[in-house]
Amino acid sequence: MLLPFPLALPLALLLAGAPPADSVSAPIHDVRYELTFTRAQAELRVVDVSMTFTTAGTANVLLSLPAWTPGAYEISNFSRWVTGFDASSLDASSGGHELSWDKLDFDTWRIRPAGAKSIRVSFRYVADTLDNAMSWSTPDFLLVNGTNVFLFPQGQPASFASTVMIRTDAGWRVATSMTPTAVRHIYTAASYHDLVDMPFFIGRFDLDSVQTAGRFVRFATYPAGAVSGQARQLALGQLQHVIPPEIAVFGTVPWTSYTVMEIVDPSFGGASGLEHQSSHVDVLAPSYVGSEFQPSLYAHEIFHSWNVKRLRPADMWPYAYNRAQPTPWLWVSEGVTDYYADLAEVRGGVIDDRSFYALAAGKINQVEAVPAVSLQDASLDTWIQPVDGSEYLYYPKGSLAGLALDILIRDASDNTHSLDDVMRSLYRATYEHARGFTAADWWNAVSAAAGGKSFADFESRYVDGRAAFPWDSVLALAGMKVNQPRVPRLGVLTREDSTGVLVANVQAGGSAAAAGVEAGDYLVSVGDVAITDQDFGTRLRTRYGASVEGAPLAIVVRRDGATLTLSGRLQFGAGEVTIDPDPAASAKAVRIRNGILHGVTGA
Repeated sequence: MLLPFPLALPLALLLAGAPPADSVSAPIHDVRYELTFTRAQAELRVVDVSMTFTTAGTANVLLSLPAWTPGAYEISNFSRWVTGFDASSLDASSGGHELSWDKLDFDTWRIRPAGAKSIRVSFRYVADTLDNAMSWSTPDFLLVNGTNVFLFPQGQPASFASTVMIRTDAGWRVATSMTPTAVRHIYTAASYHDLVDMPFFIGRFDLDSVQTAGRFVRFATYPAGAVSGQARQLALGQLQHVIPPEIAVFGTVPWTSYTVMEIVDPSFGGASGLEHQSSHVDVLAPSYVGSEFQPSLYAHEIFHSWNVKRLRPADMWPYAYNRAQPTPWLWVSEGVTDYYADLAEVRGGVIDDRSFYALAAGKINQVEAVPAVSLQDASLDTWIQPVDGSEYLYYPKGSLAGLALDILIRDASDNTHSLDDVMRSLYRATYEHARGFTAADWWNAVSAAAGGKSFADFESRYVDGRAAFPWDSVLALAGMKVNQPRVPRLGVLTREDSTGVLVANVQAGGSAAAAGVEAGDYLVSVGDVAITDQDFGTRLRTRYGASVEGAPLAIVVRRDGATLTLSGRLQFGAGEVTIDPDPAASAKAVRIRNGILHGVTGA
């Protein structure tokens, strides 16, 4: 169930003080959209958009475009890609004359009906940005997000239904999770929320499906042939395996079919996904196809169809499309989702137990490598993209919070309850009653699952606070142990150039600083390990890991054309964390460990 929502006033009006009379659109009805993308539009990298509707009276119609796409927590102002806006009457008696219009603010158009009852607006949208939340085209393909192109009547309820017609060339496909009608390439949406949450692929691309847990999952990939043969079978198999464990968490499937929409492009520098209620869009560099990261990406985005698209913080219920909606709860929406992506992989048999431990350890190392930031602050700050390394910290640190809470709940309840119970009970208590969850909802559900145990200290220290998680004690409750070996600490930052390994920075407290290594030196060897050794780090740890701290360590550098041997001393620091099963774990801890890995509770 989706509720009507009041959209915020335009920025110019807010700055002016009291809201003017012209701040809410006249009601509109019979809303229809058309998207035209043929070879002609593809050559220009545009999509042509039209919207028709009926209105009554003489009040102005105010049509706005969203400023952001939910799931992509940044303001994009999609109106900047709009060109050639036009408005006209469709009334037979008027002969289809043009209507007067102007901009009320940078993303709102004010149309003056002047008695017209049936109105058409149109514009051209530039589709040249390769990003999950944007629109991107090539000579034979278009990705278009609804937030980019579908106008809404400002200030009116979002509950209006609409239809979408796609006009494209014969032989080109359309993929979307929007509800199809009996007429080819015409779709319906029950509300504006649904309308903008179902992106389209239009053009030439591969499309097939696989069945899992009694549901069909469609797999659309561009360009044709980018994911084929064994790579395609691997992807389809991974989808079959990660979805059932996620369904088990909530006990319900919120979609009749699900569409994975994947773009593979060499100009993209990594891999990312953006969730929707019954689909998601991935953009990958070719090297990520078939990689170890691939099933994690699928599992993460699909879990969002429960957690975020339905179960989400009250701060973001309902979505407001023309302003930022910051929330301190992205550590749950994104971080806990990332924890469940790992669980879906191990519970679905895509990875083994040791790979699960490695994923958790990798996140611990990732968090320890940046300045301490609270989960709440990291969640809020993503909208401004801070440059201190914490921009996306709520992903790994939130995932670790999920692991810690899962262990503490299972320990307090003798493994009869888990974080799964929290997610399931919140889903039923909030989303199924058409509302977002509050802080009280979350912590009460956590406490209830743990048999009444208070988590006030946990919230204060590890969510609102910046304290490091006590992994030694927490992981021991789940039959796991932390290993952090002592490793030689050279203490330099380097980069490789055509001449060798250049010292860019020397850090205090390391062997290099004590020996007198300077920025601008070229490293030749450390002790008897050559810098050119491809396994330099491993060789250095193996050769000197058991040595006494302070033992002599010769460091050879090139400086100003001369080769110098500097006298240093061995210094040690903490290495990267690894996690292993504890062979001495108690029977209870083993039950908890197995419960996490296999999604079970009880003995």
